[in-house]
Amino acid sequence: MVAYKHLSAEKRYLIYIAHSKGLKQTQIAAMIGVHKSTISRELHRNKTENNIYVWDKAQKKAEEKQKKSATNRQLPDIVKWQAIELLTTNQWSPQQISGYLKKQGINISHKTIYKIIHTDDTGKLKKHCRHKLKYRRHRHTKHITKATNIRNRTSIHERPTEADGTRFGDWEMDLIVDGHNNCILTMIERSTDYLLMHKLANKQADTTARMAWRLLLPYKEKILTITTDNGSEFANHEWLSKRIKIIPSPSLRCYSSLYHNVALCLIRYVFEHPLHLLDGHFLVDRLGLSGMQ
Repeated sequence: MVAYKHLSAEKRYLIYIAHSKGLKQTQIAAMIGVHKSTISRELHRNKTENNIYVWDKAQKKAEEKQKKSATNRQLPDIVKWQAIELLTTNQWSPQQISGYLKKQGINISHKTIYKIIHTDDTGKLKKHCRHKLKYRRHRHTKHITKATNIRNRTSIHERPTEADGTRFGDWEMDLIVDGHNNCILTMIERSTDYLLMHKLANKQADTTARMAWRLLLPYKEKILTITTDNGSEFANHEWLSKRIKIIPSPSLRCYSSLYHNVALCLIRYVFEHPLHLLDGHFLVDRLGLSGMQ
């Protein structure tokens, strides 16, 4: 694919002379070495109000359009400073920073923030990203989950269509484990992003189920569904089902990007620090959730 190049002032002058002499667009294109559609667009876009093509006015008009384009619009230093400050202080993701600044009336895309991080020659900014700009491509293959370790499980395909994150009472539950087998049970209410979490002594099914019931007890009357994956830690779902409705899901991690974000934050900010030294508001700021218990 041929890269697009802007017409220079010299070429616009040649177009002006050739067009004034009545040459056809194909002849002008061959003369200056461009496609005939380039000549057609140039004569149409940069003509004067009197429908006349004048090369110097066309050049000025093209330069003004180029300055106004999104790729050439200069980012104010104060906006760049705010984005960097939120990244280094709160360690938010570019998407979180972009969304927060938009609420403040400041428009900056997450792609622009990533560009700032990539162009940082010191390499310090990328250290504040959760993945440190290290991307791994995963090949996703669709397969049928056997889930032989969970008896009487219910497929996610049987989950009510109303449980789409627009009503209160639909929860997602997961167990996050680090390399040293430290376990944290997390539960997120889908409509509010409200987070419940508690450290577990182990990842046995009975321990997980009883802690889930303890965390959800204050919301007992408002619980509609709970979606999990097919991990063995959720094998005791029938015990929990006597008190609330629970739907073991074979594909939770595929559709929940929110849980992926939570997992990265917990591994980085919780497992690397003693739990009693962490402030709840600190975690809420980094997770970008509405609250935490």
